[in-house]
Amino acid sequence: MKTKTKESVDVLSKKGTCIEFFSAYQNMDIERMMQLCDPTGEVHFEPLGEAGKGKIGEFGKNLWLALMDAFPNLDNTVIKAEMNEAQDTVTCTVSIFGTQEKEFAGIPSKGNRFESDHVFIFRFNENEQVDSINIRWDHERFVQQLTA
Repeated sequence: MKTKTKESVDVLSKKGTCIEFFSAYQNMDIERMMQLCDPTGEVHFEPLGEAGKGKIGEFGKNLWLALMDAFPNLDNTVIKAEMNEAQDTVTCTVSIFGTQEKEFAGIPSKGNRFESDHVFIFRFNENEQVDSINIRWDHERFVQQLTA
């Protein structure tokens, strides 16, 4: 007999917040993305090193807006979302893809498409808002796809 493990309401709520974040991202609804986050929380786009760190409500928002502008068909598919209750984090593996129509981060547009798996690690504050997002992806492959 197979036993089903029930997830707590807290776990489901936090996973739901992450899925809502990616739904808003799909709809290019930056305001809805930001409503789920503490604007003073930290975001780190890890492949960019120290230059990829900042506040979610400023740096994160502006980078996502620039992506949405340069890739007007930007989209994503959540592959999995896993909760680490001990660290109060949700790790999401997400495929992000789109076709570049404008310059982005110094990369001129050649009209190329990219598809890249990203790992987002969301941490929550006591108000159930995202207060930290660490994002990893293969930046070299991303650049290669756009510049080929």
